[in-house]
Amino acid sequence: MADCVQVLTTAGSEEEAARIASLLVEKKLAACVQVVGPIVSRFRWEGAVEEEREWQCLAKTTVAAYDAVEAAIREVHSYDEPEIVAGSPGYLAWIEQNVD
Repeated sequence: MADCVQVLTTAGSEEEAARIASLLVEKKLAACVQVVGPIVSRFRWEGAVEEEREWQCLAKTTVAAYDAVEAAIREVHSYDEPEIVAGSPGYLAWIEQNVD
């Protein structure tokens, strides 16, 4: 049996979340992507506390496909450093930088 993971990312609009979900499923990089939202995110970015409405994407995939999933998300995402929780080094570094 393959090792499976759920990859979480957020998008700044419902349309962007739908694009990400469709891309991952159509390319068979994820078996399913659920879009949840809108949600309110409060976060620290470039020294300031921000608040934004976002849509959350929950992609069900395999460990073997993770790198391709991350690359596909980055290819279409509008954020400088998109939230990709499942091991994205850039995002995990951002967490570490903003937590004491």
